[in-house]
Amino acid sequence: MNPASPLNPGTHSRLILVVEDEPTVLEFLREILQDEGLATEGFERADQAWEYLQERAADVALLLTDISMPGTLNGASLSNLCGERWPLLPIVIMSGFETPESSGVRYPVSFIRKPWTIGQVLDCVQGALKSAQG
Repeated sequence: MNPASPLNPGTHSRLILVVEDEPTVLEFLREILQDEGLATEGFERADQAWEYLQERAADVALLLTDISMPGTLNGASLSNLCGERWPLLPIVIMSGFETPESSGVRYPVSFIRKPWTIGQVLDCVQGALKSAQG
């Protein structure tokens, strides 16, 4: 169990929502985070993640999403929807091509440029979780 205090009380308060359209990268990210004691839920499309969030947002401690992906929503539009509806939810965005600014993200997010290292992902996620705890 991760010694850091949970973001919110409850058993699923450390859940990280991972949204990445490349299946091998999605599984790798989930494995990295689970090795740190964090629970994860993964989606290959932002549309699926948005549906999940509408039902289970209270369980989610952080959104980690790629920008570019197929479907109605991309990571930037998912981030904007989350920023509007859940302004306290920390968001980490990844991309090798765009930045949050160039993709139209309107809310504060953390950014990881691809290709990333495991250390960069863990540092960014842990930093976002800690700053959200205030």
